Amino acid sequence: MRADETLAHDGYFNSLKIMRSKLFVPASRPELFLKALAGQADAISFDLEDSVEASQKHLARDNLKSFLQSIMSALPAKLLIVRVNSLKTSFFAADIDAVVCSTLNVLNLPMVESADEVRYVANELTKLEAERDIKTQIRILANIESPRGLRLASDIACSDTRLMGLQVGFGDLLSPLSIDPTDLLAIHSVLMSVRLAAGEASIDAFDGAYPNISDTKGFERSAIQASRLGYRGKSCIHPCQVDLANRTFRPSQADIEHSLKVVEMAEKKLADGVGAFVVDGKLLDGPLIVKAQTILMQARSLNLI
Repeated sequence: MRADETLAHDGYFNSLKIMRSKLFVPASRPELFLKALAGQADAISFDLEDSVEASQKHLARDNLKSFLQSIMSALPAKLLIVRVNSLKTSFFAADIDAVVCSTLNVLNLPMVESADEVRYVANELTKLEAERDIKTQIRILANIESPRGLRLASDIACSDTRLMGLQVGFGDLLSPLSIDPTDLLAIHSVLMSVRLAAGEASIDAFDGAYPNISDTKGFERSAIQASRLGYRGKSCIHPCQVDLANRTFRPSQADIEHSLKVVEMAEKKLADGVGAFVVDGKLLDGPLIVKAQTILMQARSLNLI
């Protein structure tokens, strides 16, 4: 096996596309749909949950259904996501029935608290895909935003092959517990727990939203912290946050150059039966080779090399 084949074989690169930035768009604001698609966000997350008041959910659902169906013949390059209402709500069944179509890439499930919830939704997607002749499997992004969900994050991560990632939801997780959302130790603890859970299942982890739109430095600090913990991207609630996320969750030129050396050396050394070797004064073995391969796959996806 060549060094550059290891990732695909081991399943470490499971995202459909690069998702450094995921811009939320309320489904109740159809005038923003095309504008969002024309922007720089890697993914657009049409929201039927928190940003839509209960009495407006039916209208928002109809707006989104019409829009998704209208663009089927000209699929955008962006990853299209819909955050539906929780499985525990009366809105879920109508949400999933409305939005499942060939345009949809990912269904975002809020407040996931068990592996069974993911498996149930996966089965529902299988039925709808068969009924609607949808050829490309719709993936699932599960939100970890409750104490129970955090405790069972590893079980949730390993629940179903449709699951492409875990996403942290700090607002719903911390506020009811009166935990200061600016407490860096608390944030770090949650981020690390969710990242390790995602890592157990070889899926990605994504950081949640930063609610203070005017605090660009705070958003950047938050994104950098998540990036250092191996997160692949971050939610954005305003277009002004998109560029910051895109810049933070991309490999640096120095990382790319080092990774090219690592992969080149790995191909030579592994062919000779050598499992550990030195590049730029650093001793490298399997896990660090995988890291270099991940960086190069990201760089190629972003046309950086």
